[in-house]
Amino acid sequence: MSETARPSARERLLQAADELFYAEGIHTVGIDRVIEHAGVAKASLYSCFGSKDELVRAYLMRRHDRRVQRLTARLDQHTEPVAKLLAIFDYLADTCRDPGFRGCPFMNANAESPPGGPAEQVADLHRGWTRELIHGLCVEAGAADPGLLTRQFVLLYDGASVSARLDHKAEAVATAKATAEALLAAAGLR
Repeated sequence: MSETARPSARERLLQAADELFYAEGIHTVGIDRVIEHAGVAKASLYSCFGSKDELVRAYLMRRHDRRVQRLTARLDQHTEPVAKLLAIFDYLADTCRDPGFRGCPFMNANAESPPGGPAEQVADLHRGWTRELIHGLCVEAGAADPGLLTRQFVLLYDGASVSARLDHKAEAVATAKATAEALLAAAGLR
């Protein structure tokens, strides 16, 4: 009989951080709670990450990598750049409908962290990736002013995510998608 291998201490710490930091906040949750939830020794946290700040960075990078993978897979279902732009809102709607949805992890962590810290650094990286993705699709779609359309789409995306969190309803995303369709039509792309 083969026993399933137990995840490494690093993996258990990341999983615990992912669950606790997202649900309760990175400053509310102390290292001791993460260690207890992960079922590891305190020395494991420091040997794997060095500090809570680096655990926060790893937690957010993991969230970033997952979001990139999932959103890219969603967009790969479409061939046209306009359809991909709109599919971003479909992805967001699915995310917001998740029973554990507590808003954007990057916005949440950034809001409770000091300027220049790991949370802000990873949030900036993630926002840069999101802007770059949207801008590339706006260029591919043939937008006359891809920079403006990118800023409008990012604003709709952010606003929908915040509204869905605060209102506890994903319907804000449908409104954002309808607004995005109107913007695309006004730009002659739909």
